[in-house]
Amino acid sequence: MSTEHRTEPRFDLPEADAFTRPYWDAAAEGRLLIRRCGACGAAHHYPREFCPRCWSEDVSWEQASGRATLYTWSVVHRNDLPPFGSRVPYVAAVVDLAEGPRMMTEVVDCEEGALRVGMPVEVTFRSAAEGVAVAVFRPGDHGSCPTNPNPDLAPNRNPDPDPESNPTPDPRNTPPGS
Repeated sequence: MSTEHRTEPRFDLPEADAFTRPYWDAAAEGRLLIRRCGACGAAHHYPREFCPRCWSEDVSWEQASGRATLYTWSVVHRNDLPPFGSRVPYVAAVVDLAEGPRMMTEVVDCEEGALRVGMPVEVTFRSAAEGVAVAVFRPGDHGSCPTNPNPDLAPNRNPDPDPESNPTPDPRNTPPGS
C-alpha cells in the first residue's frame, strides 16, 4: 500500500514556451500584452508569430490598456476538469479589447443577472500557481457592477411582449420532433 500523495492534473495552467513567455511573465506582473503588426497596424490576440490579417511576420508585443467591453458570455454550471469544478458556477466570456482584438476570458466580481452586452470591463489577474497569473475581467468604471433592472428577466431576453415584434414561429418551418 503506497502512502504517496497524488496531485490531480490542473487544466487551468498555461504551457508557456519561448514565444509566449513574455505574455505569461507580463501577466504575472499584472500587465496584459497583445501583439501588433508593424506592416498593417492591426492588433491581435491570442499571441501569434505572424499577423492573422496580412500574414506579415513584423509583429511585436505591446502593453494593452486593460479596458474592454463585454461581447458575450455563458454561465458554466458544470466542469469536471480540475480545478474548474470547484469554481462553478463561473462566467466564461468574450470581450472586445479597446485595442481591437477579441479575447476569451472569465468575468469575475459581477452577478450573472447584471451582465450586459457592451458593458465596460477591465482586466485583473487571478493567481493560478506560484508565478503564474491569468487575465480575467471585472466590471469597469471603478468596479461597479450594474444591477439588473428587472430580475424577473434573464439577461439578453427581449422584454417586449408585443407579438408583432416577436411573432410565433410558423409551425411549417419547425423541424419534425421539435
